[in-house]
Amino acid sequence: MTELPNAASVALVRDSKVLLIKRAYAPYQNLWTFPGGRMDPGETVEQCAIREVQEELGLAIRNPKQALVQALGRDGTYRLAVFATTDFSGTIRPSDEISDHKWADPGMLLALRTTSRLDDVIRECFKVLGLSW
Repeated sequence: MTELPNAASVALVRDSKVLLIKRAYAPYQNLWTFPGGRMDPGETVEQCAIREVQEELGLAIRNPKQALVQALGRDGTYRLAVFATTDFSGTIRPSDEISDHKWADPGMLLALRTTSRLDDVIRECFKVLGLSW
């Protein structure tokens, strides 16, 4: 992929579980995924990742590590940089963009309606953190 990312999401990992959110609005309404969204003008993709987690969950993240970039949407409308971190603080306070959230382990994924290939994305996130999923 040659084009730069225009959106970011973050896998927040704690005790071998990843925090998933259920989107309240389109795109990806009612699907389980990571917090994230589109970049604002003038911000880096890492700044976008940090801001989106703060806006959607009220958490402060540090040291996000980029795991991959994936094309999403029709004709790759979104070029999503996916980050992972175990370094975050605060109390989860979901915004109105989130209808639910949960800490998920590998056995839970099959029972959830998730964004495309989320299991593979989670594995890559865990790999970049030096963990196994």
